[in-house]
Amino acid sequence: MGKYAKPWAMERDVQFIGQSGAFLDAVERASRAAPMRRPVLVIGERGTGKELIAERLHRLSARWQEPLVTMNCAALPETLIEAELFGHEAGAFTGATRARAGRFEEADKGTLFLDELGTLSMGAQERLLRAVEYGEVTRIGASRPIRVDVRIVAATNEDLPRMAAQGRFRADLLDRLSFEVITLPPLRVREGDVTVLADHFGRRMAAELQWDIWPGFAPHCAEQLETYPWPGNVRELRNVVERAVYRWDDPDSPIAHIQFNPFDSPWKPAGTPQPAPAISPESPEPPAAPLHTGFDTIEDLRAAVDAHERAILEHHLGRHRYNQRQTAKALGLTYDQLRHCLKKHGLLERTQG
Repeated sequence: MGKYAKPWAMERDVQFIGQSGAFLDAVERASRAAPMRRPVLVIGERGTGKELIAERLHRLSARWQEPLVTMNCAALPETLIEAELFGHEAGAFTGATRARAGRFEEADKGTLFLDELGTLSMGAQERLLRAVEYGEVTRIGASRPIRVDVRIVAATNEDLPRMAAQGRFRADLLDRLSFEVITLPPLRVREGDVTVLADHFGRRMAAELQWDIWPGFAPHCAEQLETYPWPGNVRELRNVVERAVYRWDDPDSPIAHIQFNPFDSPWKPAGTPQPAPAISPESPEPPAAPLHTGFDTIEDLRAAVDAHERAILEHHLGRHRYNQRQTAKALGLTYDQLRHCLKKHGLLERTQG
């Protein structure tokens, strides 16, 4: 909660943040493997930091001053993968108007990071195996190989041993690339790391917004962050936290509203089918007011919608004696969604949690 000495630099996250045993073990394994010239295979779910591990392996190696070349194997069509990896000569295929070096040549003396390795075709796997085994590549359309000195770091979220058993991945290539296998733990098993990471991302966003202090999270938000399963791992956590901070209008009080799914809204676009509300026989809803369509401007329409929304909130708050949780349940909203709406309409101070 202290003052910032100066705005934090919004740099790429090359540092590792965490204190759980599973996380520290993965980082330690990467540090030990970094000086070796052997290939390393990094396994992990999306958003766990596979590229950061590749950077660590490179920066802590004797190749740190040489290129670190990255290629996402899933980002290119199969017809272009081999040309990207190994290069091509002019006229090798339609559109190849000039010779071009591949990623192996670009990474010579350095490190080549192959992300989404499991998407490579069997043909590309065969040529990759030869490049790894013999340290040479042949451009498409060329007859002579080129010697290269490249350290391979590959990453995937696929079960490569199972793919190899099913004949969908070359077992000999898997053997060559797995001198060391580093498995990154998902965020849901990194005990205590959610709090540390959320605080880091929150402070950084607060600094970007030029807040004087970092107010932290309200207790119920901190609990939500800790118990959420985080299918998108650290990348998702960063988005959720940064979105919560920049949407918060009171920098002097703790963040009290978090939206995990940015596409989830209680207010559906016009034309979206709405389920019929369940009406209790003991407390029937009053009939809906006639729909008014004579709005002269968009501002008139917005004002009418806001007024109707506020009236609905006040009606249900009165029925439930201004209890937020009971009102949220009746409206089909989460607790945080209701609080966001109450704050929007200046009704928050009249309610109880």
